[in-house]
Amino acid sequence: MANWEEKKSLIIRNLQEVLGEDKLTEILKQRDLKIYWGTATTGRPHVAYFVPMSKIADFLKAGCEVTILFADLHAYLDNMKAPWELLALRTQYYEAAIKAMLQSIGVPLEKLKFVRGTEYQLSKEYTLDVYRLSSVITEHDAKKAGAEVVKQVDHPLLSGLLYPGLQALDEEYLKVDAQFGGVDQRKIFTMSEKYLPQLGYAKRVHLMNPMVPGLTGAKMSSSEEDSKIDLLDNPANVKKKLKRAFCEPGNITDNGVLSFTKHVIFPLMKPGESFKIIRAPEHGGDIEFTNFDVLEAAFAKQEIHPGDLKLSVELCINKLLAPIQEIFKDSKLQELTKKAYPSLAKIKGNANTTSDEITPVKLDIRVGKVVEVARHPDADALYVEKIDLGEEQPRTVVSGLVNFVPIEEMQNRDVVVLCNLKPAKMRGVESKGMVLCASVVEPKQVEPLLPPDGSKPGDRIVVEGYESGEPDDVLNPKKKIWEKLQVDLKTNDNLVAVWQGNKLISKVNGNSVSTKSMKNAPIK
Repeated sequence: MANWEEKKSLIIRNLQEVLGEDKLTEILKQRDLKIYWGTATTGRPHVAYFVPMSKIADFLKAGCEVTILFADLHAYLDNMKAPWELLALRTQYYEAAIKAMLQSIGVPLEKLKFVRGTEYQLSKEYTLDVYRLSSVITEHDAKKAGAEVVKQVDHPLLSGLLYPGLQALDEEYLKVDAQFGGVDQRKIFTMSEKYLPQLGYAKRVHLMNPMVPGLTGAKMSSSEEDSKIDLLDNPANVKKKLKRAFCEPGNITDNGVLSFTKHVIFPLMKPGESFKIIRAPEHGGDIEFTNFDVLEAAFAKQEIHPGDLKLSVELCINKLLAPIQEIFKDSKLQELTKKAYPSLAKIKGNANTTSDEITPVKLDIRVGKVVEVARHPDADALYVEKIDLGEEQPRTVVSGLVNFVPIEEMQNRDVVVLCNLKPAKMRGVESKGMVLCASVVEPKQVEPLLPPDGSKPGDRIVVEGYESGEPDDVLNPKKKIWEKLQVDLKTNDNLVAVWQGNKLISKVNGNSVSTKSMKNAPIK
């Protein structure tokens, strides 16, 4: 392809935004573009990764020199989403999975350059540049830049503040003209444009994909089981997940099935190919589309039924996944999968242990009823409670609620209890749990959480999006699991208990944990 205008059209098609388009044009008039796409090696890649893969196919068709960065160090810096001991294994898994995806869509691997972040990010020069950058970037700008990418907590680790700066430096050390990513990375890109020149480095072009909704209508996430289709999901699982997918008749916004069609299926079609909607004769029979806009308009007019669209997308997804799954039949790759993501193997084997990643799945939170309560014999501020948690015998739990809840209000009260803390003696009485409360220091106020409507003692409480898996038997106090998760537990403006904005709900009926009157209060 000799025409720079045709190359530019391919490069920017389906993107949401381009920063530095004039510079992009200037480069293309002289030579081919050098571009990189990076991925932090955290949760397992899923079908949404076909969205950037299809753009990488566009870049290669446009003659670009493309580098794929496996950002292993970034995976650790982002709140340790990938434990240090699993970092190398997960990077190997990502490399195998991404290469298999590219082969599945017919992208020649020899035209790509694959780099691991730790190949250069631990060098003397890069480290010195990290220090140089940290001397000019403010804490405010670093936190703002990572707001939509790095896990946000009330007390951020310094590693999360370093993350955006390191991503900016990658552009210089990979010697590229442009970086490609999702529009959620926009603030990192603009920070890069602001600060790289202060180190004497060039400002790069930034190409941004829209955020494609997951199958539930939200962002497709590795941690939200129903929102993503794993690369190794069999056809039965693909069918099951697509059946649950959000795809409202006539709704063309927040429609993950339609978005996947736009950003993956149509861009990957070869000349002369079409997307076939399979329909029963009584519903008009099969219909083929060569243009996404025409399909979208037909869906908006409800000429295409969601069930028919889902079935056609299901066939396309299975076709994309088949070659990947063939590659992963290799015994070495199967072993790598188990080692890199041990939690999945353990859960499938019904073991009682869960992932090394610190997520709310680890917490054993249950609804309880206080069946007996008395003042602690040796501590004026403490109650000793017997709480029915659906077990054979009520548990003894010591709570510091004397100054906040009258004893008569504690008797027969429904509460929410964290059950898998290591038992601890409190002034001579062993406590085997913690009554969770909304709590503020100034002025001092404490209010026990209210269990979900319709719940009974023993019902499990989970965080929305983290329903799969079993909690730890006992939280390891050395790993400070509760302390790390607790900083993100609070009540919101609607008096609902949330973790990172995700509701605490009953696993039985899906109703929410709430508080009587305390908004935006930490939960302890």
